[in-house]
Formats: sequence, C-alpha cells, structure tokens
Amino acid sequence: MTEVWSHEAHVFTPWLLANADRLGDALGMDLELIVNEHPVGDFYLDLLGHDVSTGETVIVENQLQKTDHSHLGQLLTYAAGVDEVSNIVWVSPEFRAEHRAALDWLNTHTQEGTRFFGVQISAVRIGASAPAPLFTVVSQPNDWAKSTKTAAHSQQQIPGAKAALYQQFWQQLLDRFAAQHLNWSKGKAPTTSHFDMPAGGQGLIWGVSFAKDSRLRSELYFDHVSAQQNRAMFDRLVAVREHFESEFGGPLVFDPLDGRKACRIEVLMRPASVDQQENWPTYLDWMIDTQTRLRRAFASVGGLTYVMGD
Repeated sequence: MTEVWSHEAHVFTPWLLANADRLGDALGMDLELIVNEHPVGDFYLDLLGHDVSTGETVIVENQLQKTDHSHLGQLLTYAAGVDEVSNIVWVSPEFRAEHRAALDWLNTHTQEGTRFFGVQISAVRIGASAPAPLFTVVSQPNDWAKSTKTAAHSQQQIPGAKAALYQQFWQQLLDRFAAQHLNWSKGKAPTTSHFDMPAGGQGLIWGVSFAKDSRLRSELYFDHVSAQQNRAMFDRLVAVREHFESEFGGPLVFDPLDGRKACRIEVLMRPASVDQQENWPTYLDWMIDTQTRLRRAFASVGGLTYVMGD
C-alpha cells in the first residue's frame, strides 16, 4: 500500500477523510467523516464521523500494514471513549484470521446497535492506469447487508409502534429511489421522523421529514460544525434567491434559524402524519418531486462550488 499512500497518518488518513463516500459505498452507509486525529484521553482516533441517513456515529481506525494487536486495542479504546458510538470500522490491507474472528466475536457479544466492521483496502490497476482503491468488507454484523434495523439512539426518541411506521415509510422511500435509479442514499431506513442524505459537502444535508407541526418538510440543511460557515453558505444562496426559486418552480422558506448553529432552505406540505398510511404514496411522490427540484435549483446556481466559496 505504500506505493499508493506513502504514510499512514500524513497521507492515508487525510485521503480517507476526503474520500469518505468510497468507504461508505462499501459499508452501505451515507458516510461523512468530519474530524481526523480526534482526541480520546491521551490518544488520537484516526477518523470520526457519522452516517448521514441515520445520524449514527462512526469511528474509523486505519493502518497500512497487516492488522496487529496494537490497533485492535486502540480500536476498543476509542470505541469506549467516544460517546454513543454505533459503528466501529477497522481498515487495513490485510486482516489476520485471529483479528477477523475477534471482530466477529464482538459483533455477537456486544449490545444491539454497536457494530464492528473490518474493511480490507487494496489498489487495483488496469493497464497503465493509476492504482484505484478498492474496499472489501471482510467482517460485519451477520444481518448488516439485509438489515433495516433501528438506528442507534438519537436525540429524538420515538415510541416503538411509531418507530416501526417510520422505518416502513423510509424503506418505501429507499425502494422508490432504487426503482427510479436515484443514487441519493446508500443508508438504511431509520426509525426517526427524518431521513437525511449527503449533499456532497461537509455539513450540507438533503433532508425530508415529518415536522413537529404535522407538516412534511423537504430541505437543504446547513449543519457544519461552524455556525459561521453555515451562515456564509446560507447567505450565498439568499443572494441568488430569485433565481433559486425560479429554478425550483415556486417559493421557498429561507430560514436562518436565528439563535441556532444551523440554517435551512425548505418547502413544506400540510397536513401530514406517518399514521395516515393511505396517504403514503402522496407523501412519497411529494418528497421525491421537491427533492428533485431543490437539487436542480441548487445545481443551477453553481451548487457546492458556489456555496462553499471556492
């Protein structure tokens, strides 16, 4: 691997940070990595992020050599030291059989909602082309590939019966994505009232949800760790609001969410409730239509390049 990434901490870890979507593809997550060298006590975790679609925390420990006991110990230390971590990922070019067995054992004996993944990284070259990275999952929870089980604890706790309804509804949305060839999410169906999707830039999220005031919401949400960055991105779109709304095909709510870190641009539909299953087809149609038009309008004003200030 050193012919592709010359140094683990200085080259490989930053590369993973910038290419989280490739690792997310292998894991079946809408993965966003936001911090490298995150302090955990006296140690430093390689990468910290989350699955955008579920809000679950993801930590990544990576190395460029065959797996060893030292990195396994670090992985467990970081898992214990990060609050509400759900997904623990170990990336290496070669997994010893003993370490794959250890991950399998952890997946069997730890609490539900805590998951361990072993991901093998390799480089594939076709002809004279540059080496292309290839991720292969070699260890994961037994039911992960087909699972639609609950997202880990979120700030919004949903009673069991309603959680099941939300999960069924979002699974139907994911099925619609697949049927219409919309590559908007690689995640699982959450059990919360909202479903988030990556927008391609750090802190930018496409979202659809059942809002608390009995309305459906479709939005572009600004959730960077920096409130100043959120407001700067938001203000750039406010400056081209007339064109943005023209491309969308109607008025939008530009909400700076004063007093909060985040901002949003949204469109709302009233009334709506996940309990009204007879209306689900209408809700799904509306979500896909508004998200399609929001994304088209965003692209028409320069998209990520424009809002990120590049």
